[in-house]
Amino acid sequence: MKVSIKWIDGVSFVGESETGHAVVLDGAPENGGRNIGMRPMEMLLIGMGACTSFDVVTILKKARQPIINCVAQIEAERADEIPKVFTKIHVHFVVTGAGLNPLQVERAVKLSAEKYCSASIMLGKVCEISHDFEIVAPTGGA
Repeated sequence: MKVSIKWIDGVSFVGESETGHAVVLDGAPENGGRNIGMRPMEMLLIGMGACTSFDVVTILKKARQPIINCVAQIEAERADEIPKVFTKIHVHFVVTGAGLNPLQVERAVKLSAEKYCSASIMLGKVCEISHDFEIVAPTGGA
């Protein structure tokens, strides 16, 4: 896997993946940023959240669970001193579907956290990561 990060100006950058996708990253205004993109540490959390969400959705689909939505809400705490590494990360999954089996959802979250999600497992070596979930019934009618 290869990526490139190109400096724009100030503390603004464009990150590009080898697959041709790009994203703007920027620092906070108090650090010279212009607030034109995500902060790098936000991007790290989003990457982890996408990685674990990918696993949970895939595992539930393979288990033939009637999943129609999955949102990972992530809260993180950082150290006060530089380097301001993550010290705690909590992932709360909101999984939507009619008739979802809570045991299957719990299994999917656990498998992602302990076996499949490279990003979570890597970050878990340096900070505490916790997970929980809730199941939501679909709203609206046909």
